[in-house]
Amino acid sequence: MIGSIIGDIVGSIYEFNNIKTKDFPLFSESCEYTDDSILTIATADWLLHGGEVAEYYSRYAAANCHPMGGYGCGFQQWVARTIAEGDFSPYNSCGNGSAMRVGPVGWLSSDAPQNDETLILSKAKESAESTHNHPEGIKGAQATALCIYLARNGATAAAIGKRIAKDFGYDLSTSIDDLRKRYSWDGLDGKGDGGTCQGSVPQAIICALNATDFEDAIRNAISIGGDSDTIGCITGSIAEALYGVPTDLRQKAMDYLPAEFKRIIEEFENKYSHK
Repeated sequence: MIGSIIGDIVGSIYEFNNIKTKDFPLFSESCEYTDDSILTIATADWLLHGGEVAEYYSRYAAANCHPMGGYGCGFQQWVARTIAEGDFSPYNSCGNGSAMRVGPVGWLSSDAPQNDETLILSKAKESAESTHNHPEGIKGAQATALCIYLARNGATAAAIGKRIAKDFGYDLSTSIDDLRKRYSWDGLDGKGDGGTCQGSVPQAIICALNATDFEDAIRNAISIGGDSDTIGCITGSIAEALYGVPTDLRQKAMDYLPAEFKRIIEEFENKYSHK
């Protein structure tokens, strides 16, 4: 799950100041973790300790209420409602928040390995639909989690791309160079919405699958523009499983985080990520 957090931190300063190059400092003093990391850690906490995932998202957001970049308006209203009224019903969002926080789900394993893919798709759906119960919101989370599962089980980038295109209908054929020219917060060629799952998850997957290593994947993600921290987060979650994360990048990201977040990450890695 550290790949998600690295992508988020690196992209944090470019979310509203897009760049269209892979030539940039990977970390800087201005970088911070954002809502993407907070809710990714909430997902890991839920998977470790059980209960209702919606309660984790509400509690983590309430305890970390003003992160860099901020939460989406719909999510903020949902959190306020959960606190004021105890109403945790979802709000039919297709925003990319469901995909950016799902990374830990892709690392789940069970006592019956042949059932792991079913488990991961089920938990990705459960995570997404607690807030983002629109079909596209669920699809974005499941596609991201399945990429991670396939990668950590040895599938090649090409095989992952074929499987995701087949199962989810995403067009993954656009090159990184074309995305850099054509993509923005307004989607591909200005005909979409880069804040939605359908407008950012395919692009993030492309950035991960068309890289030479983990760092190259993150640079791909930031260089295409759009919702940079979230695209970086989604790309990083997949790239970690595909390529591994260099120790120095892991440590640099951990240095940005408070002690309680580090504890959850280490507990999760000890249980899942290194097995």
